[in-house]
Order: sequence, then structure tokens, then C-alpha cells
Amino acid sequence: MPGMLADSGGAIVPFSGEPNHAAPPPPVRPIRHGVAPPIFRVFVSWSSGNLLQVACLRPPGPEESGGRGAEEVAGSVVEVNLAVANGSAEVEQEIDEAEMRRIEYGSVPAFALLQSRKNALADAAAMQHMHSVSEHAEWWQYVLQYSKTIGKLLGSPDSLPGLMIEDPRAILKVRERPTSLKAAWELLEIFYVDKNLHSWLPERLVDWLADYDSLLTKTDGTVYCKLSNFQKKLINLQVVENDPDYWNGLSAALSVGWLDVVVNMLRFHGSYQLDQMDNRETENGLVEAVAVLVSTMPRMRPDLPTGKLGQCCTSRPDFIKAWEKWRGQVSKLECSAFWIQCGHQKTRDGLKNLLHIMMGNIKDLTAATSHWLELFASHFLYIRPFTVGFEGMHHLAQKCIQLKPSFSNSGLTGLLNGILSENPEVVLVECTKKFGPWMVTHSMELLAADNEYADIMLHEERPNFGGLSIEELHRLVYAQVLSSHSLTWQIAPTYLSSCLNQGLGLLEILLLKQPIQDNRQVLKTLELCRLYELKNVSTNIMKIAGIYHWKHGRKGTGVYWFQQAHDKVRLDRIAQQLFERIGKSVADDNFKQWEGLLELLGSDIGSAGGLEFLHRYRDFKRSLQQALEGRTGEAARQTVEFLIQLMRNPSTPQRFWLPLLHDSVRLLNCKPCPLLNVAETTLLLNKLQELSMAKLRPDFCTNHLPSHALSSVRLALASNLARAILEEP
Repeated sequence: MPGMLADSGGAIVPFSGEPNHAAPPPPVRPIRHGVAPPIFRVFVSWSSGNLLQVACLRPPGPEESGGRGAEEVAGSVVEVNLAVANGSAEVEQEIDEAEMRRIEYGSVPAFALLQSRKNALADAAAMQHMHSVSEHAEWWQYVLQYSKTIGKLLGSPDSLPGLMIEDPRAILKVRERPTSLKAAWELLEIFYVDKNLHSWLPERLVDWLADYDSLLTKTDGTVYCKLSNFQKKLINLQVVENDPDYWNGLSAALSVGWLDVVVNMLRFHGSYQLDQMDNRETENGLVEAVAVLVSTMPRMRPDLPTGKLGQCCTSRPDFIKAWEKWRGQVSKLECSAFWIQCGHQKTRDGLKNLLHIMMGNIKDLTAATSHWLELFASHFLYIRPFTVGFEGMHHLAQKCIQLKPSFSNSGLTGLLNGILSENPEVVLVECTKKFGPWMVTHSMELLAADNEYADIMLHEERPNFGGLSIEELHRLVYAQVLSSHSLTWQIAPTYLSSCLNQGLGLLEILLLKQPIQDNRQVLKTLELCRLYELKNVSTNIMKIAGIYHWKHGRKGTGVYWFQQAHDKVRLDRIAQQLFERIGKSVADDNFKQWEGLLELLGSDIGSAGGLEFLHRYRDFKRSLQQALEGRTGEAARQTVEFLIQLMRNPSTPQRFWLPLLHDSVRLLNCKPCPLLNVAETTLLLNKLQELSMAKLRPDFCTNHLPSHALSSVRLALASNLARAILEEP
């Protein structure tokens, strides 16, 4: 579908909505083709699946090519994925195709293991009269193990090795770039699977925000953005405490619980420098006192990651006791008389603002945070540390959204809203719109791990889906996505086989539609048939491969696949073709032309169907050659035995009788002693008589033999019969 470039605004195809209709603008997808302007022609064509191939070409001609740089290209072809929604396009940009294929392949063993355990528990549940697998005590542990395996596959925010020499003025650590897919997966694991987190769920959400704060929005500011911008600015600052961004960054980091970052940034304060002109001991003491309070803040959690600050409390009474003591120390410092002796106004105001945040002042918390989710986490840290239950969290989230409305939805906030509102339908929709079919397919096990309503919703068969459940429908969609790509179709059977209603039927269609030009591809497809016990499909694939290779001149390969499929009908047809080719001329050169094909048929004559005669005919010709050359004494007698077997066998075509006998004339005239006894000679004479009668029929097939061939054979048989009678006792 070629198209010329339009003149309006550089657009390939100008869009103009219908008059009197306020139509929404069409979705725009940027194409990074790398072709320098001007672009002369654009070709658009469908590729596999939902991929669109777009080719951009420069104008031809010597005037263009002469002035073109050596590095400029004449054209480029790019692929555009039309199946990705606007939100999930960001996820596609975060993870390239190769990385996504690594995730797709890596998630197959974990998914298959969980399905195997699920089937085993389903059988046990049926015997124990349980309603669902989720009622088993160990099921959530299996799902948690599955979730941890997938989580490691998606990457870890702290997986990059540390630098040999760390920058003492670095605020944010260098780490692996977080992805929305990983962030969404951890959210589902935190709220739906890991029961060990129920006692300190708010703190776990604070940890999650520390890892993925940079992904919340691209239009509104975040704590991560503030600190990143200040980090770039820090290198040119001589006195950091005079810069408002320094104190804004401290307040923002403290509001979301990044205590290690706060303490590190407080150490940047000028009062810590040794070459001070003024007496700043009191100022330094206040800064250090705030740093100590920050580093000893009580945390309602069992432990802390390496490098994180705070005082862990495992029980609620211990936390309340430590919390009251710590808050008292904060209040005491705020009322201290040392503030009067602090001569630096910005330091005094900045430190007091930090104390107000630690005391849970809602105005200061709201001013310090940029996103409603950051304000949400600050409530857990400084105002409502004992918040439990989805209802309380959802009410608090709505309050924070009113205080800090966000004008952009990254998908993570919508997902969290669906989780807190206890609405699995919303969670499923957000996963579908923002994170694609891989996420939906693998996350449904997490949704239904400990949620009876979600379990029923996902597994209930729905008539409007053709009897499919939501779970099976999304698995089929994901399997179709995998099947549309040549590098991922091999893992689609894992998901199709888990769909009991329509999965196996689609699996058969998938395997039958695989290309059969390459034998390695065929062997891979047959191995999948063996794994899923699809014997009929395997047989059909071998027949299709045999037909393809036979029609393209690879006779031996075609016969091999027919033999593997035990296709006696086609093997008989091949035998008939060989009969016709060989039967037209019984010359040795003509037979040797087809002898290689018979060699490829192997030693299993029974599986070759109508080709049994050709095998015996080949053995006869070899033995006859040895007998005529006089290599062995037994060769002549063995040749005669092959001759008698061929003449007695009903599968031997009648048109081969005379060539067989004519080739054996020299053996029949053997002088020392007759090779045939009376009975065998009589058998051959009877066959010769039948052949004489058959020559009278109009459909008789003549051979290219001398005209006296029949007489020569009759004379040799008569002579052999006479000698055989005389030899009998």
C-alpha cells in the first residue's frame, strides 16, 4: 500500500475529521525510521500478528545519491505494533522485544509448575470434597513461590553491582532501571499473595514506593525527580544550605521515608566542613540532632534492608512505646532554646520543617510531597502507622487524591486504586489496558490466590464467551500473540494445553500450520505432539511433510516421512509409480536410477506397504549380479530362491514376470546340475503360460524386451525340466 508524502505539515496522510462532527483525534504512533529527509515514498503492509511494516524511502536519482553522506541510508523498514494501547506503549518502550522474549520464555517453567501443582491439588480437593484449590493451606505458598520466581525474572532494582569508588556526594544510588511491569507485579504480590506482609503492609508499600517512585508520572513532579534534578545541580553548589532546592529535597525525601537519603544529604551541610570562618557549632549540633532523630525513627516491621535506617519493632506494644519516646524527643528538640543561637535562617527554617514532618503535620506533608501516592505513604509513616484493611486504605487514598490530584495515570495508580477498592474487575482491566496479555495471563493466579470472589469471577464459564471462562479467554489471547511470532510459537502450547475447553483444538491447529520445509522444524513440532499426546496430529504432520518433499523432488525424504506415518496408501501409490517407471524398461541402468530410493526405504519392509516387491526385486538383482560374476558358489542358488519367492508372491506385478525369467535364462541353462527342481520349474512354466494368455488382452503392458525373449525362456525352462527329471531318484 504505497503512499506519496503529503505537503501539509509533513504528515504522510493528512487527517481531517468529518464536518459538523467533533471526532477524537486518531492515535499517533511515532516511527523511528532513521531516514534523513526528504522521504519520497512510504510503503505500508501487514506483517505477522498485529505488526505493521512501514518502509520509508528517499528519492532516487544521482543528484540525491551524490550529495548523500556515507552514513545516510536510502531507506528503512520498521515494525509498528498496533495491538498495544496508549498506556501499554510506555511498557513496550521500557522493555525491548529481545528482553520481552526472555521474560516470556523464562516464565514458562514457573507457569507450568504451578499448573501441575494446581491439578494435583484439584484432584486432592475432589477427594476431600473441597470447593476450590485455594482452600488448601499450602496453595498460597505455591503461588508465592511462583510470584517470586516471576519477580526475579522481571529484574531487581538493586541488581547492579556497586561502583569501585563511590561518590560521597551521590544522593541516589545507581541501580537497574525500574519497569512498570515489575512494579505492577510487586503490587499484586504485596496485596494478594504474601500473607507474611499483613502485619506490616503499610511499610511494605513504602518500600515499593522507594523503588518505583520514578514511574508514577511523567508530567507531574515526584520526590525522585526533585532529588535527580538537585543531584545535577549539586556539583556547582558551594554552599548547599543556601539553596532552597536542598531543603525541598530533604523534606520530600523525609516525607516518603527515605531516611538514608535524608541523613546523607544532611551531611552535605556546610557546618560539617572543618575550614569554617564562623563559629557554627550550635548550627552543626542542631543538624546532627535532626540526623540522629531521623536515623532512629521507629518502624513497624520485622527487619530493614541493608543500608536502610530506622528502629525496627516487631510487635505493636513495642512500637507504641518506641514511637511515644521518639515523638517526645522530636518535640523536645523543637522547643529547645538552641534555635535562638542558630544564626543561619535557612538552616533553622529547614530543620524545623523536617521536625514538623516527623511530628505528622499534614500541611507540611502535603507541601513536601508531589503525588498523591507519596502523600499516601507519608500518612503511614507519620500519621496513621496502624492502618489496616483495604477499606481504611482506600478511604485514605481517596482523601490523598483530593489533596493531591494527578492529571496523568501511569497505570500503576489505577492498578492500586483497583486493588484498594477490592475490585478484581478493575484490576484485570488495568492490567489488560496498560501491561498487555503477558501480565494478564500470569497475574490471574495471584488475583485468585486468596480471594474467593476473584476465583469465582475468573473461573466461571460464561455463555457470551462461548462457554469459556475469563481466565481461559485471556490465556487463549496470549497464546495467539505467541503463535504469531516465529520465535515464540514453541511456548504457546504450554498455555493452550491449560485451556480445557478450546485449548487443545487450537493447539492442533497451531501445530498443523507450522512450516514443514525444514526437517528440524518438523522434528520440533513432532516433539510437541509427543509431549501433549497428539498422535493423530503427529501422523498428519508427517504425511504433510512427506507430500511436500515428494512434490519438490526430494523423493527419499518424502518416503521417509510416509514410512514414519505408516501411510501405506501413499506408499502403495509411490510403488505404483516406481513399477511404471521401472516396468517400462528393465534395463540395469534404468533400475539403478531408482535403486538409491529403495536404499533409503530402510530394512523394515513391512512398513513400506506396496514397496515390498521392489525390495525383493532389488535383492534379486544384486544376487543375480554376484551369481553371473561367479563370486560365490551359493549366489546362484540364492538367486533362484529369490526368483521363486518373487514369482509366488501375489504382490509381484505380472508385467515383471517375463523380465525376471529373461534375466534368469543363464542360470536356467546352468550345465553341471539344474538349479530348479521339477516343482519349481513347473511353477515357472505355469506362470509363463499365464503370461502368454495375458498377452491377448488389450490392456497388457509390453516390456522393452527382444521379440524372442518368450521363446528363450520357454526353451530354458523345458531344458531345465528335462534335466531335473533325470536328476530325480
